[in-house]
This record gives sequence, structure tokens and C-alpha cells, in this order.
Amino acid sequence: MVKVLRASQVDIDAAVQALRDGDLVAFPTETVYGLGANAGNPAAVRKIFDAKGRPPLHPVIVHLDSPKFLHRWVCEVPPAASRLAERFWPGPMTLVMPRASNVHDIVTGGQDTVAIRVPSHPMAQQLLTAFGGGIAAPSANRFGRLSPTRAEHVRDELGNAVRVVLDGGESQIGLESTIVSCVGDRVQLLRPGAVTASQLREVAPDLIVGADAFSARVPGNLPAHYAPNTPMSIVPPGEIDAQADSASSGGKRIAVLAQRLPLKSHAYVTWVNAGRRPDQYAHDLYANLRALDTAGCQQILVQDVPEGERWDAVRDRLQRAATRITEGDDTGANAVLP
Repeated sequence: MVKVLRASQVDIDAAVQALRDGDLVAFPTETVYGLGANAGNPAAVRKIFDAKGRPPLHPVIVHLDSPKFLHRWVCEVPPAASRLAERFWPGPMTLVMPRASNVHDIVTGGQDTVAIRVPSHPMAQQLLTAFGGGIAAPSANRFGRLSPTRAEHVRDELGNAVRVVLDGGESQIGLESTIVSCVGDRVQLLRPGAVTASQLREVAPDLIVGADAFSARVPGNLPAHYAPNTPMSIVPPGEIDAQADSASSGGKRIAVLAQRLPLKSHAYVTWVNAGRRPDQYAHDLYANLRALDTAGCQQILVQDVPEGERWDAVRDRLQRAATRITEGDDTGANAVLP
């Protein structure tokens, strides 16, 4: 079981002061670590984009400690959004709703919608309650790269760009939140996560799965995202050993993320057995990919995961991580599959 830590009052006071000063704070949520700024301070939110190298039109998620403060950020809470919030908040679900007029464009990416989440992690709740406002917080990593699930991941990647890093241990879930758009009468699943489509349909039977031309832009919706620096490919389950052998021929160092042990010993191959449980695989995914990314290998081979909605979020992240961005394009718009 993941150990969930609480921050000391000194740590919380330091983080709150940093937010009020317009600086950045990294903090744990049940999904991944967030890079936070005062959502009501556009200059502070811009620091998030600078630290991450994030495209300016890519929206961020506003974190609140309670749904009772929604009226400060949205102009309308559709009935479906109210039902979803009652069922899944606090928790790993983000709702996209019509924005209030006071919400700055840098938070919404210039759109008429804003993304809101109420996290359940005790330390995130401590921080939000003490701060008394909304905290804009995408994942605390360089844009497009592996999300952090431990405080040391944040420190290693962002360094002095972050004034305070609250250490809450490992993230309990390990993958980013489910994102659901509730605009007008449409309820649309835009990013899979720990809250599955079946669970959402228990509350919103008319749920639409997947984005379309009318969908809001949301975090993590680019073709290339969540990627290690080492080139990565997805391999059919029955071919992982053969491809590891072939790719490592001639002494080339290869990393493998699989759901089982290798059938035989492979020279020049670093092999991680992530197991067959979707929740544990998801929890360990980014930590495993970070470890393989620093193993000095020339390529990462990932055994394809099973079908079924319990694997949908993992499959989504792996497919985006295995998509290459063409040279000179930092948006992922011209991404191509390997």
C-alpha cells in the first residue's frame, strides 16, 4: 500500500507564502505531482509555462479544495457536472465547464471553458485549504515528458524553477486524472484515467467517449505526450522476446517493459516485469519508464497491454509516449507513430 504523508505546518506555510508571492510550488496529488501557481495571478501562471516549456494555448487545470467554490471559476454548472462532482469528488476526475468571466485566458488557453479538479490527496487538501484559492497545476515536469510520481522526480527535472516542493511520497494512482467535458447537454470523456467510462455512465448514461472537432482542448490531448527521452516502441505481447533479441544484436543496449519475466536470458537487455494488474502497472508506469530512460539504453520496447477499459488509461499514455514529434514541432501536431 502507498504511504500517504501529511505536510508540517511549516511546510504548508512556506508553500502558501510562495503562492502568494507569485512563485511556483510542486505538490502531490493522488494522480501525479502538480506544478502549482496562484490561478488568479496571470503572471504567476505564466511561470508554469516557462518552467515546463509548455505551449501558450495549452490549458491548465484549476485545483480547488471543495466544489463549493466552483462559482468563482465557472459561469454555469450543468446538471451532469453536479452529479459527477457529487459522485467522484474529491478524486481523480477533472471537469471541463463554461468559464466565469474573471478567469484569465492563460488558464483556459483562450477557450470559453475551464478545467476544474478537487483532489483527494491529504497534502493537496492541506495546501488548498490553507491557501484559500484556486491553484493552477499541470504535472510538474517538462512539457510532453514523463509525469512525476515522486518529489525527487520534480527536483531532478525542474530544479530551482520551483520554490517549494512538498513531499507526499509516491502518488497513489500514478496516472493523470480522467477528464470529462460538461458543456451544454454534452458529456464527453476527453482523457481516460482511474475513473472509467463505465463508472461515469452510471451517473451520465449519455456519455460520449473520445474527442471530436467540437471538444475543448485539454491537458494531455496531443498525439505525442508522456514520453521518455529514449525512443520507445510498443510490441505485440507474443513478440517481445524475439524483438528484444533482434534489437540487441550486435551489442546494442535495449530496455524492455513487459508484463512477465523474459523467456530466456537476453544479452544487452534491461528487462522490467511490471506485472499484469492494471492498477499496479499504472501506479508504477512512469517510475518504470524513468528508470529505463536512465539505463543507458538506445531503445525502449514496451509489451502491448491487454484490451479492456481497466487498461484504457495505460494504453492511452503508452500510445502517446511512443509517438515521435517531428523536428522543430513542439506541439505534437505533426507527430508520427514509430
